[in-house]
Amino acid sequence: MILQKRCVKSTWLVVLAILLLPNMLFGRQPIPREDEDEPAISIPSLEKIPDWLWLSGQANFIAQMHPAFHALYSGEHSLRPEAERNPRSRVLTLYTGLRLTRTTEVIFHIEETGGTGLSQALGVAGSPNFDVVRNPSISRDPYVARIMLHQVIPLSATEVAAVRGPLSLARTVPERRLEFRVGKLSTPDFFDVNGVGSDSQHQFINWAVVNNGAYDYAADTRGYTFGALIEYYDRDWVLRFGEMLMPTVANGINLDWDPTRARAENLEFEYHYRLAPDRDGVVRTLYYVNHANMGSYREAIDAFQLGRDPKPDITAHRHQRTVKYGFGLNFEQEVMEELKVFGRAGWNEGHHETFAYTEIDRTLALGADLRGDRWGRDQDKLGVAYVINALAQDHRRYLAAGGLGFILGDGALHYGTERILEAYYRIHLWRGIAISPDFQWITNPGYNRDRGPVYVFGFRLHLEEVLGRT
Repeated sequence: MILQKRCVKSTWLVVLAILLLPNMLFGRQPIPREDEDEPAISIPSLEKIPDWLWLSGQANFIAQMHPAFHALYSGEHSLRPEAERNPRSRVLTLYTGLRLTRTTEVIFHIEETGGTGLSQALGVAGSPNFDVVRNPSISRDPYVARIMLHQVIPLSATEVAAVRGPLSLARTVPERRLEFRVGKLSTPDFFDVNGVGSDSQHQFINWAVVNNGAYDYAADTRGYTFGALIEYYDRDWVLRFGEMLMPTVANGINLDWDPTRARAENLEFEYHYRLAPDRDGVVRTLYYVNHANMGSYREAIDAFQLGRDPKPDITAHRHQRTVKYGFGLNFEQEVMEELKVFGRAGWNEGHHETFAYTEIDRTLALGADLRGDRWGRDQDKLGVAYVINALAQDHRRYLAAGGLGFILGDGALHYGTERILEAYYRIHLWRGIAISPDFQWITNPGYNRDRGPVYVFGFRLHLEEVLGRT
């Protein structure tokens, strides 16, 4: 069995290497900018791969360290105050897709993750490395990340240009249409997407910048779930709704397949506007409701204060069909051709435990990225973002009394908002290769004024290849 798993893993890594290595060995056009409709990445001998097929691969490697920082005390789920040097993570992905008809596609992605993060990704609500899998005990063998059926139903004869990618293979789509997806997917592939702050491969890498930190979206430990999605597109606006499965326990790898007791509804409205000629903007409003076997912070505190529990333990006070809900706002705006700004705001009710993403009940993020046209490096990008995270009253009282969440737990809490500044500079080196130094300044890690600030230095290496994309 062990030999069989090793053979499967080796075979998959060889396939990914075949995708990535030609990108470094053969003459090619450079990596495209994200805002180009048709990126010029192709291997000359494979340019004639048909439009009905998609095949690409990526490898993302991140290394981080932090020097020693001030801490009056530490707990079981604290960021360690002594210096940590060079924890590394990796994410390798093989993307495939097949167009069965002009309106029907099958998407299939395989992934492998490994390595670790600072303090096993504990102690900071806005964790510094988005690519880290938060449960080090789960298997590191390759797994199916996404497998879904994508169906488009045209509602108009007018066609508009579309960008081919791993989630949608068409070059043109009807201006008015319905899109259905069903299968295994990642909820933030479709909800809370932002063109400046949603991609840890090319942009920011902090959890509270890549996604809305208060959006406790349905996902297993690796960030995937099964569900169904419907989207209605009509010129300048989109309305989408998704029904997803929730994990059986907080941060769990197994999903609850009984939607009568555990599920997640996600509803988002997206509006595209133009403040000035050629200065596009997007605003998205999000509402979500989770139903799961969640615990109550208040019940855990009461049981501890009455002496029934030796310490607050939210896992001892879970109830099936508990409801947690929240809201999100997300915008991006082009200021100049090479400069974009973005922002997010998020809120959830905070009475029930964080179940799938991270321990943030309120968040506000603002940032921007600047392409390097002005200094002759139009493939490079500089990004800066600032995030403020906060907890609801019940959540902070639970941590202050010594309770543990699956991310946080210093044993005590001198509460203050968690504040994070992140800056990166992505350097296009050659063809499919880019590197990015990254810096994060974290004040009050884990909402604790008795710890920090923390300075996190990071470095990212990214490789990618898309076959037959012209």
